[in-house]
Amino acid sequence: MKRYLIIGYGAAAYLLFFAAFLYLVGFVGNLLVPRTVDHGLPAPIGQAVLVDVLLVGAFGVQHSVMARPTFKAWWTRFVPTSIERSTYVVLSSAVLVLLYWQWRTIPAVIWDVRAPAGRLVVWAVFWLGWAIALASTFMVSHFDLFGLRQVYLAWRGKPYTHIGFHARFLYRLVRHPLMLGFLIAFWAAPTMTAGHLLFSIAMTGYILIAVQLEVRNLVAALGDQYRNYRRDVPMLVPLARSHRHPTEAVGQH
Repeated sequence: MKRYLIIGYGAAAYLLFFAAFLYLVGFVGNLLVPRTVDHGLPAPIGQAVLVDVLLVGAFGVQHSVMARPTFKAWWTRFVPTSIERSTYVVLSSAVLVLLYWQWRTIPAVIWDVRAPAGRLVVWAVFWLGWAIALASTFMVSHFDLFGLRQVYLAWRGKPYTHIGFHARFLYRLVRHPLMLGFLIAFWAAPTMTAGHLLFSIAMTGYILIAVQLEVRNLVAALGDQYRNYRRDVPMLVPLARSHRHPTEAVGQH
């Protein structure tokens, strides 16, 4: 019974993540969902800025602190290792839901691409960003990243083993294609309002901090293997690099 509860919890956590991810696409793109970055709660400008920054900050703190090895070592004293990742996914999704629910609108328009061809190009870039983000999760281990592999192994009565880290596909071009995809999606807006701009700036700030924290953890875990990979492959923007192929590991979030 315990094993079935574990795998059921993991599956529910994954479904919650997937719903939160799909809502994020609609939230950022103003598509199909009731609350979006440009259609949130009305508020005075000062209150809107403060609340929105706090919401992004809450997501950033939860997402980064709970991913750190020191927190995991403490956290797994209370939460079984088999559902630790799924619990992280649940809490990350919950903070996103809070952001969607409490987001304040700042409607002033910063730019507006009116030419149909121009809007089409921006929308294409928007969808490209989401495609890069989602595809990147499968280039490491999508099911391990979101806790399904952990609960499946527990259901089978097998111990968890690390999957190893390998630079595949987009990870040979940049070290953090998942974050690059998010950045592209957040900034590719044919109509950019002040609220959307605030969201994009705040999330960009979080991402830049988060990747630096991750690098420290990866260097500590992998040593020269990751140092060599970091030297050969740029962080977020594909640039010229050495001709040596990166065979070293790449980390997960």
